[in-house]
Amino acid sequence: MKRTGRRRSSVWDCFEQVGNFVRCMKCDATLKYCGGATSSMMNHMSRHHPSTAPSDEDEKPVICTVQCIEEESAANSDIMQVAIMSPNMNTTTNLSERDYGERKRLKRSSVWDIFIKVDEEVHCTMCDTKLKYRSSTTSMMYHIKNKHPDTMPNDGGSVATHAEVTELISRMIEKDMLPINVVSGDGFRELLAYTVHHYKIPSAADITRLIEGHFHEKVEELVVQLGKVEKLALTADLWTALPFQRYVTVFCSFITEDWQGRSAVLQTHKLPSDSHTTTDSVTERLLSTVQTWGIAGKVTACIHNSTRGVSAPHAFVSVTWDYATCFATTLQLAVNDGLSEDLVRIIVAAGKLVKHFNHGLLASDALELKQVQMCLPQHKLIQSCKARWDTICDMFERLLEQRWAIKAVLSDRTITNRQEAQTLEIEDDCWQIIENFTPVLATLKWATTIISAETEVSISNIYPITFSLIQTHLVPKENDVEQVSDFKLKVQDSLRNHMEVDSNDLASKPALIASMLDPRHKHLSFLTPTGRLAAKVKLHELVSKLDVITTTVGPKEEQQEILITPEISQVAMPSQLRSDTKNTMMLLLGDNYSSSYATDSEAQVDYYLRDIAPSLDINPLEWWRLNGPRFPKLATLARHYLCVPGVSLPSLLSEAGQSFATMRTRLSPEHVDMMIFVNRNAQLP
Repeated sequence: MKRTGRRRSSVWDCFEQVGNFVRCMKCDATLKYCGGATSSMMNHMSRHHPSTAPSDEDEKPVICTVQCIEEESAANSDIMQVAIMSPNMNTTTNLSERDYGERKRLKRSSVWDIFIKVDEEVHCTMCDTKLKYRSSTTSMMYHIKNKHPDTMPNDGGSVATHAEVTELISRMIEKDMLPINVVSGDGFRELLAYTVHHYKIPSAADITRLIEGHFHEKVEELVVQLGKVEKLALTADLWTALPFQRYVTVFCSFITEDWQGRSAVLQTHKLPSDSHTTTDSVTERLLSTVQTWGIAGKVTACIHNSTRGVSAPHAFVSVTWDYATCFATTLQLAVNDGLSEDLVRIIVAAGKLVKHFNHGLLASDALELKQVQMCLPQHKLIQSCKARWDTICDMFERLLEQRWAIKAVLSDRTITNRQEAQTLEIEDDCWQIIENFTPVLATLKWATTIISAETEVSISNIYPITFSLIQTHLVPKENDVEQVSDFKLKVQDSLRNHMEVDSNDLASKPALIASMLDPRHKHLSFLTPTGRLAAKVKLHELVSKLDVITTTVGPKEEQQEILITPEISQVAMPSQLRSDTKNTMMLLLGDNYSSSYATDSEAQVDYYLRDIAPSLDINPLEWWRLNGPRFPKLATLARHYLCVPGVSLPSLLSEAGQSFATMRTRLSPEHVDMMIFVNRNAQLP
């Protein structure tokens, strides 16, 4: 029997229609209304007004799963269909337009119970957060999951929409730094066609538009953050993707108002292939980045990893910051300077031995057997890498650990013939050099690891570690073999030269100023008395310059002093002095007379330097967060200098840093800037 009419839902007693929206008459909430659906209004009533929610059972749609078995000509495939059934309503095979609309609306994401759409934005009804809306609910799901986990929508295991799948593909490409044309691969398309039915594979242009949208969103967020920062530091990371494709990625580092260290990528520039123009090209790109982001006058220093050095030519008068070489790069140069021909020969021989065991199946199996027999750790040998000197230390440590198992395999003629054994065998005196040389390399590796740690304020550690290496760890000992003693002396000289430790201008170096502003190193015990005095004078000079910059508050302070003077004259009467001597003393001597908080600039520096230095395991930023009110002017300087990183790429020796360096080499020049930006800034708060 044909249905002639339909009963009006009682939810309309609480809502009124306004164009394409409906407004709740109880709380003025606005919901999207399309196609005659009332499910969003029903959900709103049950969530926010449960006492007045409609309870008519005949108005609630019943969702059931119907399994339809097609004819044998359709390969006996099972198709799951969702039918909407209501009492007194016959289900027919020919769905009316209204029935089809209601069935389609069952796929509506439940995030819309928490978000409302306003123009091209969506607004969270729980915290008033505003997000860009580009036909995808993924960003809203992320927001709810991170900010409101208790209200995380439960869609009953519903399958993601095609728009959400496309969004996730773009996020995958950003996170793993994959080429955008990965979506054009046959294997990728076959995978998606199998896992997401009737999914239209996006083109590379579609993915590019999504990533560009994410890029512009992050740019807007970062511009807002940088606008609140008084000072920041730049790092210039020079790297190569493919032959003749050279880039420089510009990072920025800063300290937030609540003393949290932050870093972000600003831009990636392609450099000309001519190596002679690199220095000028890097400076030009840095200036371009500073102007683009509007941070001129905010840069304290720039750290770079160029082995040739980067300095501001006279043509670039607008460069107002200091340059410093990445400490990891400096240490790399020092180690290379210290390697003699004998040490290089031993490193090559050790690498050949490791390659024999790692690539030979028979030798590898025999080594594993010997490890079990000798109760040695079952570790594989480590191959060193020419680009990273610290891997030499790893290779030597593993060879020393497995020395006797290696000797046993090379001595077994059923596994290694005599000629091959003679070629691979390392002589006893070379083993002695390796044993003597490895602890020295390990110390240098520890120094690099500390400076490269993501959680460490690294710039202030550079000179304490450098002087410790020169004065203690790199001093030849009586039991050192000749090659190791020569290595120590050469590395010492190289560090002195590159770090300019004997320079008369050492006190003006950003790294040494940062050491003074780090409460752990402020005593500068590694310097001579003359050097400490020069550093203290420099700190006083910086505080005085800070006073000049903040002279705008001077008239206000003078006005406050003028207000106090009449009060003193008024209370300077015998009767009032006798009645309130305590208050009079405070007026005469000042409120801060007995306070531990220093107000005078010179007094702040003196109190700070006399204060007991904290232990080395404290976080200097946390220390300044707690003690900043005691030394407000020094706290301002600490924000300026402690934000400078010690290396050009933070966490250079960590797994994440290595993966990042590897992944970015496969990017195309067209998208390298955008992809690196969204990848490294994904976790920006």
